[in-house]
Amino acid sequence: MSSEEHRSGGASAPPTRDELDRRVEAIEAGYEFMLAYAAQGLPSDAGSASGSQVREFLQRFDHALTGLGTVYRAIVDGEHVPSGSAIHAFIDILDRDASSSQAAIRMVLAQPAISSQLVDNLNASIHVRALLTDIFLIDEALRVESRT
Repeated sequence: MSSEEHRSGGASAPPTRDELDRRVEAIEAGYEFMLAYAAQGLPSDAGSASGSQVREFLQRFDHALTGLGTVYRAIVDGEHVPSGSAIHAFIDILDRDASSSQAAIRMVLAQPAISSQLVDNLNASIHVRALLTDIFLIDEALRVESRT
């Protein structure tokens, strides 16, 4: 049992905005690192400082995607967002884009060498770009909801 589960009597606490913020930060940081890595023209992730970091950033990106839609749903439900049903429908789209992005990231991580060109192609993936746009859109919608 984790310390969080122990404090809450055995059940894990529902996702919070802080958890969501950490996930979004990991996704955005991963994408920004990928942009910088792609520009370096490296043939492999072996033998360079950024090469050793690329797998770490991709793993954090991957981890942040697992259950991302569930976190958004819990926040929408927990905050009783008035447009919740419309947002839930959009979260279904976000889930598909997160799953597609995760498959692409995992394919890259499975390669014995991660070149700048491979990462550049991952950056250009419509799935990754759609995911980022989904996150920007839903975050802005939730900000608007919280201001009204």
